[in-house]
Amino acid sequence: MHTDLPGYAELHCLSAFSFQRGASIAEELFARAAGQGYRALAITDECSVAGVVRAHGEAKRLGLQLLPGAEFVVAAPGGSFTLVALPHNLQGWGNLCEFITLARRAAPKGQYRLLWKE
Repeated sequence: MHTDLPGYAELHCLSAFSFQRGASIAEELFARAAGQGYRALAITDECSVAGVVRAHGEAKRLGLQLLPGAEFVVAAPGGSFTLVALPHNLQGWGNLCEFITLARRAAPKGQYRLLWKE
């Protein structure tokens, strides 16, 4: 193993809080990341930060950095695309949470809506 290489961080990871997509809870995800030698792991559940609370405790316990974020599917002309948002500071975290709230309010309960034109 090369010690001069930078540590690896997975920047897009779904937990079990991403219904029917993510299968593992934060404890399992961070245990696996630590076993693989990661330095950090992003938890980016779909239009949600619900997995971040458990992830925070587990990351702290294992000495890994948690990169909180969220994933969104954005409807655009000609199709859709996936956007992964990783805030860099407290203001960014607040903006992300507000963005999630707005996207959830624009759709029926349990769903969200993001349109490129908006």
